[in-house]
Amino acid sequence: MVTVTRTGGIAGRRRLWRAEPPPDDTARWEELLGRCPWDEVAAGGAGGDRFVWAIRAVDDRTREAELADARLQGPWRELVDAVRAAAS
Repeated sequence: MVTVTRTGGIAGRRRLWRAEPPPDDTARWEELLGRCPWDEVAAGGAGGDRFVWAIRAVDDRTREAELADARLQGPWRELVDAVRAAAS
């Protein structure tokens, strides 16, 4: 299961998306999770009225990352987009 929580912004609203990949799509999700640099996430505030993204993946282990909006790029963006699409 992967959860994405977005906080901050001008209104300070909190949004939550959750995806539970179906068994026939597990390989694609494992690839998405594997490409994210979980151990290289640098802490840092978003600054101003920007969003902060908290990403949590639970499978055979638990991985967590918190990213300022400006750092949500590449594999992180792809993962967040996949979770949001699966949740809608």
